[in-house]
Amino acid sequence: MKIIIVGPAHPYRGGIADTNESFLKSLIDLGHDASIVTFTVQYPEMLFPGKTQFTDDPKPEGLTIDRKINTVNPLNWISTAKYINNLNPDIVVIRYWTPFLAPCLGFIAKRLDSKITKIAMCDNVIPHEHKPWDEALTNYFTSSFDGFITLSETTIKELEQFTNKPKTFFPHPINSNLGEKVSKAEARDRLNLDPEGKYLLFFGLIREYKGLDLTLKALAHPELKAQNVKLIVAGEFYESKEKYLQLIEDLDIQDQVIIHDEFIATSDIKYYFSAADLAIQTYKTASQSGVTLIAFNFDCPILVTDVGGLSEVVIHNQVGFVSPKDPIQIADQIQTFFNQNLFDSISANIAIEKKKYSWETFSNKLIELNSRLK
Repeated sequence: MKIIIVGPAHPYRGGIADTNESFLKSLIDLGHDASIVTFTVQYPEMLFPGKTQFTDDPKPEGLTIDRKINTVNPLNWISTAKYINNLNPDIVVIRYWTPFLAPCLGFIAKRLDSKITKIAMCDNVIPHEHKPWDEALTNYFTSSFDGFITLSETTIKELEQFTNKPKTFFPHPINSNLGEKVSKAEARDRLNLDPEGKYLLFFGLIREYKGLDLTLKALAHPELKAQNVKLIVAGEFYESKEKYLQLIEDLDIQDQVIIHDEFIATSDIKYYFSAADLAIQTYKTASQSGVTLIAFNFDCPILVTDVGGLSEVVIHNQVGFVSPKDPIQIADQIQTFFNQNLFDSISANIAIEKKKYSWETFSNKLIELNSRLK
């Protein structure tokens, strides 16, 4: 089949771009004629909270990625839809994660030929940081599609309020570009960490809904302080860094927190997850998260809060821990992990569990959905 994915890809950076490229590769490996149509302008610079939207990584080999879409130019939306129609695809998959893009992507979808199966791949339906106009924009976007595929059951439930069209889900697969884990000794040497230390990892862009403050408050628990458990915060701040620095000072945990305030290059991800004893996702709201599956890729135990689809993937006491959004209970789980020396057993469980999170399975799920829509 001829399949086009619409969404971020090289030269744009980030988890969604990485997943689109892994998705594309899996479709090609299954014998489909597949490509990505991505952006010339994704976010106007004045609206982008980070330092840059672009990656320094080389373009992935063997993938066709066409830069066509200007998200703020309606005339471009017309020409992009015409371009896609001229490619005569069987399926167009449009990635959706923010209502900001609903006018652009919804418009393009509405102008695609009726013979094309239009499927929305939804990371989020209800944004983590809610705006009054989000529902109206999402209604506009979802009205254009024949079916939907999501990365969590939570997102399926959110879609119910916007559409009764067919839906399916498959948990977020593990991306194919992450590389292999390295020894803990090598990873800690690379990051200048104590080879015998106890390290937590909070990885990814720092936004309020991700609950870094909950992790910091847990870290201040007397027993964790006594054990000198340290936290690596690895990611660019998309909100005020100063409020977290003040919280760290107020909690008197300056010696326990290591901050790498930068977007972590794909080639360096392996060092962070290989160095960590336990990855931490103390989110306040969530649909799903690619960070969970990055941890799985490196057999790194993970603690998540019981929100959204995070607990759909993390089996409590087997591949990690599921905790309420309470710093004391989060701290208790961390203590249990270290006091009972659970790293090796949990890591071994992950090595088995992660085998089911493949992009090949996800791609076949898409083809099954397409068959149901005909």
